[in-house]
Amino acid sequence: MSCNYAEGLSPYEHKGVLGIPEKFEAIEKLNEKCELLARLISESKHIVVHTGAGISTSAGIPDFRGPNGVWTLEKEGKRPSTNISFTDAKPTKTHMILKKLIDCNKIQYIVSQNIDGLHLKSGLSRKYLSELHGNMFIDECSLCKRQFIRSSPVETVGKKCSGVPCASGHNGGRPCRGRLYDGVLDWEHSLPENDLLMAEWHSSIADLSICLGTTLQIIPSGNLPLETVKYGGKLVICNLQPTKHDNKADLIINYYVDDILEKVMNILNLDIPQYNEDTDLTKLASTSIVEWTINKKDVLVLEKVFKAKCKGVKKKKILIKNKRNSTEINNGIENGNCKVNLDIDSPRNHKICLAYRDCPLTEFLAYEGRLLGPDDESPPEVSQLFWFDCTIVEFPNKSKL
Repeated sequence: MSCNYAEGLSPYEHKGVLGIPEKFEAIEKLNEKCELLARLISESKHIVVHTGAGISTSAGIPDFRGPNGVWTLEKEGKRPSTNISFTDAKPTKTHMILKKLIDCNKIQYIVSQNIDGLHLKSGLSRKYLSELHGNMFIDECSLCKRQFIRSSPVETVGKKCSGVPCASGHNGGRPCRGRLYDGVLDWEHSLPENDLLMAEWHSSIADLSICLGTTLQIIPSGNLPLETVKYGGKLVICNLQPTKHDNKADLIINYYVDDILEKVMNILNLDIPQYNEDTDLTKLASTSIVEWTINKKDVLVLEKVFKAKCKGVKKKKILIKNKRNSTEINNGIENGNCKVNLDIDSPRNHKICLAYRDCPLTEFLAYEGRLLGPDDESPPEVSQLFWFDCTIVEFPNKSKL
């Protein structure tokens, strides 16, 4: 069904780097890193987990940019062989472990890019979750902005109105006159305000951010873990593919997320709960009206905590902790004149060029975080480089340009 979701989005060219090969840690190294992750979890006071499509693949829902991802195969004119419906999909081991860690106060918040509703089905409370790109099991009112859980996934994406009247009422018993629309974002939509605020503030407060199953390519969600680093916290990335921010992470684990977290739970001596339909609010929604709106009081409380800790605090410069492997971003230029050695996150007066697979090289001047093209009055942000299917190169001899 992630195919249907992807097909429902408007056409968009810049879907990120697709089909990057997966990497797997040796078992001995994996065990060492899981021990370290468990220790970081035990020692940290405020942990935020950032989740992407990779945590749902074991439920039968394909990711988007992996070797067998929806958009990777789409580019080749293919479709995923496995594609379970959102209705039938059940929370994975990772979803249930995260729910347990929230219940044990080991994790304080989850920021998700996923629209599959599996965090909701796991029984996770809305208080602990930001859904930055929406949820297939949520309707939102056009007038009062309250959200309601559905028993089945929406039939549209892109905030389209269903025409169904809002079920809520105003003070005094007057019914709301709004109409419901799907809460799933299309490319051009702004992120939901309260979800984004909660995600930003929690990420800033956190002393540890853990990224699970995401290459962190889509902004602004992909850059939120860096807020933790800027305020002095640590960053852990668990993913099968290299990510945009590997070079800023304190710990990188390349393996299946389910297996990583299962090992961590064993080290922490915590049981892994099973999915239970009785705590799945999509089941309750078939007979009752179930609200899914972020509580304004929770927003106000967190704002005070954020200001107390972060207001007036100078953000730290993000240091490059792991040198990026050039083979991870090189698409194979072999002209002998260039090296893949440019730190694209902090360019300073470097001459660089973008090499598109089917296009000639185009020269740019990178200056203070901007790309200045020869005929481009409004150059893209440097962070958008990862949205292009390109090779990033630096010429050692600038006179060659």
